[in-house]
Amino acid sequence: MAIQDALSPAGKPPRRRQPTLKSHLAYLLLCTLALMLLQSGLRLALLIYNRDQIGTTPAATFFEAFGNGLRFDAKVTVYVMVPVLLATLFAYTMRWRGVFRFWLTAAASAVLLLGVMELDFYREFHQRLNGLVFQYMKEDPKTVLSMIWYGYPVARYLLAWALVTWLLSLVFKGIDRLTLRRDALATEAPAGHHVAPWYGRVVVFLVLLCVAVVVARGTLRQGPPLRWGDAFTTDSIFANQLGLNGTLSLVEAYRTATGEDRANIWKATLPQQEATAQVRQMLLTPNDRLIDTDSAAVRRVFTPPVENTLPGIKNVVVILLESFAGHSVGALGSDAGITPYFDALAKQGLLFDRFFSNGTHTHQGMFATMGCFPNLPGFEYLMQTPEGSHKLSGLPAQLSARQYHDVYVYNGDFAWDNQSGFFANQGMTTFIGRNDFVNPVFSDPTWGVSDQDMFTRGNEELDKLSATGKPFYALLQSLSNHVPYALPPQLPVERVTGHGNFDEHLTAMRYSDWALGQFFERAKKSPYYKDTLFVIVGDHGFGINYQVTELDLARFNVPMLMIAPGIQEKFGAVSHTVGTQVDIVPTIMGRLGGPTQHQCWGRDLLNLPAGDAGFGVIKPSGSEQTVGIVRGDRLLIESKELDPRLYHYTLGRHFEAERVDDPASIEQGRKLLESYIQTATKSLLDNTAGAQQSPRE
Repeated sequence: MAIQDALSPAGKPPRRRQPTLKSHLAYLLLCTLALMLLQSGLRLALLIYNRDQIGTTPAATFFEAFGNGLRFDAKVTVYVMVPVLLATLFAYTMRWRGVFRFWLTAAASAVLLLGVMELDFYREFHQRLNGLVFQYMKEDPKTVLSMIWYGYPVARYLLAWALVTWLLSLVFKGIDRLTLRRDALATEAPAGHHVAPWYGRVVVFLVLLCVAVVVARGTLRQGPPLRWGDAFTTDSIFANQLGLNGTLSLVEAYRTATGEDRANIWKATLPQQEATAQVRQMLLTPNDRLIDTDSAAVRRVFTPPVENTLPGIKNVVVILLESFAGHSVGALGSDAGITPYFDALAKQGLLFDRFFSNGTHTHQGMFATMGCFPNLPGFEYLMQTPEGSHKLSGLPAQLSARQYHDVYVYNGDFAWDNQSGFFANQGMTTFIGRNDFVNPVFSDPTWGVSDQDMFTRGNEELDKLSATGKPFYALLQSLSNHVPYALPPQLPVERVTGHGNFDEHLTAMRYSDWALGQFFERAKKSPYYKDTLFVIVGDHGFGINYQVTELDLARFNVPMLMIAPGIQEKFGAVSHTVGTQVDIVPTIMGRLGGPTQHQCWGRDLLNLPAGDAGFGVIKPSGSEQTVGIVRGDRLLIESKELDPRLYHYTLGRHFEAERVDDPASIEQGRKLLESYIQTATKSLLDNTAGAQQSPRE
């Protein structure tokens, strides 16, 4: 009897129920609701996971952020629901519930995976998913996968993702069953017997299409559709970021990165003659003589005053410290005890306490520090672009011309970020990387040897160069203070506690500081020490538990310390002049003395005119056209989709910024910033940014 009940009167299994137009619309709406709830749930998870960013922000602000997020989520949902929407036109396509279930489950699973990835991505970078994802994907896959596997609980995340994906498939299956009419068993009736006539379906489809277009645009206004700037409606940077949608941000970053027009490159906003004149005013000092004015923007011969040189100095050692954030450095005001060795060194040299990285990625720190070229929209990964093959005016170009020997010592692989290719093209000849270390104290499977191994090898290489009697310059670059923070099992320092999610990061920073101290203990015993200028600088900082301005200023503030015999006697112990990494090469050359021909996009910070507080142009990693200019104690931020904003900032123990309403200063800063970026971009694209004339000039 049970078998007979399961069969049709003809003894055949019943066909799949035919959805009516009404049930199809119900299916469409419920699936839409499920996708919207999923994305709101991911936003809530991001909020909870990064709750240390909430601070004193009131709950109402986050309700506003979630409201803003609905518009971005709806845009993603519309794109996912397109197949179901199109199926409205035909009776037979409305029966493809199995296909729809597979598609919706796969799409929802992809959104879910990105949401899970974004939990730690935001904690690390204080940004939603962006072009950094593709940049890492272009690097050595083995290294990237190793970094992710050892740095994050990948297995736990994948298990959760698989479980929720299964639950999502059950949700879509349940919606399918719920919306099918119980009394509409398909028999031998003609197809479409239980559905609306074709003209009715067309009318419904057109109405749905109009609604979908409006929702996909995200706005009823004339002009551009929904933009990321539409989420920035509150005074909380974290809340504004929450209002965005990581899937949309990643798709937009991909479109920008792969577009033929290279959409992220800064477009000219000023007459070029006016912009060039403005930049020359910004960069030239009384010690500069402009040359090649018809072909080069700021190529000049710099002759520092003899009284401001350090005559006994012949060698230069630049130490680029991974993630050496100013907010955790004792010499800059921190009381956490993370950097006792650097703090002691700061008492022996000249410390710049208003110094900033040009970007928020090691890649940018390298070409800005050694190549003295700024971090520009569209060229955040300059060393890997065709323009990265252009000759610049950096330290290799300057000191190779003076017959200096060189060495570059690094924990990792020089293929990463195209370091060997870029720096060899700029003039460096000797590279010591992870494969050149024998019996290191510690080597992790991701990046390479430990900082103490790198610094120990650095001591050895500098001693070898010193023994030749020739002047030399060196770049020593640390790496242990980077995810996954793979440190020796037996640490020579105490682990940091009491800082929550930052404990591991700060422990790695304390270890790197210790390794730096050991390097100097040995260097001071070497003959070259008394003849050498040491420059210690962070490649970039890292975020704290609240974001200061849209640029997240904590990720830019780094210490810059210069140590050399006689430097304190001439210039004091602390400089409050604003500077960035592009100022390092001119400042080095100013201490060595003698005429120098270059086209650096910074200045000698120790030969500025009286009353000049310094300036710096900064830009975060990622694909957004968000840039800033720091002048004195003020920061102007400009982006493609937001009006310029001016802040008064405070560094050190009380790291904060306050919005300033000063239209005149905003307009002046905007003009300076746009002139600088526009002119530097043109110089790079035209291959006229080098110290010497290029073949194209």
